[in-house]
Amino acid sequence: MSDASKRSDTGKQSEPIRPIEFEDFLKVDIRAGTIVKVEEFLEARVPAYKLWIDLGELGVKTSSAQITALYGKDDLLNRQILAVVNFKPKRIAGFPSEVLVLGLPGATAAEVVLLASERRVADGKRVF
Repeated sequence: MSDASKRSDTGKQSEPIRPIEFEDFLKVDIRAGTIVKVEEFLEARVPAYKLWIDLGELGVKTSSAQITALYGKDDLLNRQILAVVNFKPKRIAGFPSEVLVLGLPGATAAEVVLLASERRVADGKRVF
């Protein structure tokens, strides 16, 4: 394997990816949701937002997201995103983070590009 094939998309050296079984993938519950409320997360150490995400039948869940470099609050409101919904909830600077909003690295480490479906779907739909 060449050095180039061992590099991640950020250009840093990374370990080869271990194959998983399809059943392992099914353990990760990724759903579509719409951001219905956004607040600046002033207590966070790194610039972030507090998000409230409508996940359809799962209800509205909260998340802390470090996505301020590319997105303003108005850009996020009513935006549909993808999120992992079956991680154990965390408290970040006192705020409950119940889901993990998914993104990809942008041009810099601070830039996160949000993941979403190519077309709008019903909130709560699961990725398969």
